[in-house]
Amino acid sequence: MSHIAEAVPSGVPQIDADLRVNGDRYRLRLDARVTLLDALRDRLGLTGAKKGCDQGACGACTVLLDGKRVVSCLVLAAQCEDREVTTVEALSQGEQPHPVQEAFARHDAFQCGYCTPGQIMSAVALMAEGRAGSDEDIAEFMSGNICRCGAYPNIRAAVRDAAGG
Repeated sequence: MSHIAEAVPSGVPQIDADLRVNGDRYRLRLDARVTLLDALRDRLGLTGAKKGCDQGACGACTVLLDGKRVVSCLVLAAQCEDREVTTVEALSQGEQPHPVQEAFARHDAFQCGYCTPGQIMSAVALMAEGRAGSDEDIAEFMSGNICRCGAYPNIRAAVRDAAGG
């Protein structure tokens, strides 16, 4: 006799969450402990944000929450109700890449590419914050985004380029 395991252990609180992601509304029934990262990837199929360390230390899962960058592995999906979540999937306009995406390609600002979505989202926020003034500023304000391949000089060049400097 086979048994089907429950998707959620009994006794785990469930919530109904209204999420606004990339301009679309989603009504989800979730385990109250589900992170924004897991809701995006596992429930909405938006796999741009990567699961790296799952501890908030690498930045691979960076998304924008009300225009501010957050590491989505440390944010509960329940905390995002009535807030706007923007992922890397929403940056391009149809077939036209976002200027930061174009600059990353132009400057070869990625090697393995795993960190690239988080780096791009952080760069978009950095520019919106007006903090892309110098290489030192870019390095400081993007220090939460780790690139294990060491593409930092190219990442800084791409951010400078996209910021118009």
